[in-house]
Amino acid sequence: MKIFAFFLALPISMLANFSLRASADSTAGIILSTKCQSGYNINIWQNYTNGELLYRATSANGNLSLGKGTSQATEGVRVYKFRNGIYEYWVWDGTLDNPQSGTLEVYKNNRILMKQACRKS
Repeated sequence: MKIFAFFLALPISMLANFSLRASADSTAGIILSTKCQSGYNINIWQNYTNGELLYRATSANGNLSLGKGTSQATEGVRVYKFRNGIYEYWVWDGTLDNPQSGTLEVYKNNRILMKQACRKS
């Protein structure tokens, strides 16, 4: 009976293992991890092969994954920008006063919808 259960469970576990999305991508490395107000957790990843920037956010409101981000230094602080239709997500890596803090800004049609203080984790 134990052998039968093992051989029945093996294909199911293999199928589940291959069908579930991985929580981490071995082709990319994390370059910024922040915890923001209202429970937003933001991770910025960079693909090892092509350098593409990836945005991963989790919160009680849901999860969001975006690619094709840009990065630029502005007044000594790096900002990562991502677009999703009419929305833009900006993640500031530090501030001039505190390199361990940051900001998440969300824009809709170039108008700010939300601004949250963040802390590097």
